[in-house]
Amino acid sequence: MNCLIVDDDEISRLLIKHCVEQTDFLTLVQMCENAIEAANILRSQDIDLIFLDVEMPEMSGIEFIKAVKLSPQVILITSHDEYALEAFEYNVTDYLLKPINYARFLKAVSKAKEIYDASNKIMAGNKDIGHIFIKVNSRLVKINVEDILWIESLADYVVIHTKETKFTVLFTMKGLVSKLPSNDFIRVHRSFIARIDKISMIEENELIIGKKYIPIGKSYKDDLMKKLNLI
Repeated sequence: MNCLIVDDDEISRLLIKHCVEQTDFLTLVQMCENAIEAANILRSQDIDLIFLDVEMPEMSGIEFIKAVKLSPQVILITSHDEYALEAFEYNVTDYLLKPINYARFLKAVSKAKEIYDASNKIMAGNKDIGHIFIKVNSRLVKINVEDILWIESLADYVVIHTKETKFTVLFTMKGLVSKLPSNDFIRVHRSFIARIDKISMIEENELIIGKKYIPIGKSYKDDLMKKLNLI
């Protein structure tokens, strides 16, 4: 799970970072000192879980949840347990009281992992599709899934590369992954999705589809290896 730490206190950020690094199913993407910086990161990065401090200058954690339409799960970090009741009104996964100890941290993130796995299982069960429709200008264009070679992110857009052409669509990589058959496509980098049966070769940290060299992100490599029909 890709994680984001948002806390104005450096000691607290480093403590949470240490806990994340001890947990094998968590990957730290970035640490932020304030909610405004975090909001910008959410526009460009796929985040599954946010560790969010409640008491921050400029914008508090609660104000951040209200202002930003969040799709990642949130674990609130607070020094005062009176925030807990208000926190759950905003459907946060859990909250941690400072100073954080690893046992309580692990309980919270294990809960988040169960929710994450259950959500992925549901999405995987709904991916028996042969085509998708995308909006091109004022038209809806049908793309056969089997024609897609790879998908690349470009700021707030994704570029879908097919056998014949490419399409640029205002969409997120995470959202597109949820629309595609999980047996056929895999996220191999924060900026790339590859069709598995179109991969002709893998060289260290790159794969090749046609003449295109696609980087393999460190946090995605294990999942890719599990998907391949290795001998």
